[in-house]
Amino acid sequence: MLFNHGEIVMRILSKRQVKELILYSPQHIARLEKAGIFPTRVQLGPNRVGWVEEEVLDWLQERLARREEPNRHS
Repeated sequence: MLFNHGEIVMRILSKRQVKELILYSPQHIARLEKAGIFPTRVQLGPNRVGWVEEEVLDWLQERLARREEPNRHS
């Protein structure tokens, strides 16, 4: 989040920024979105999309938290 004079300002990530952060191809990100597993993109214009940074970071944090859980298959 960015703060501007005490107000929270939402940050939107580009396709390139999401790809660099998540390390998945744009095609795989689209498949995850379609399956309801990844945050949904925001249509910013006719040829421009973005993702809410906080939603993407929350998604990533969930995966990190699962890594720390004990293995339930043991």
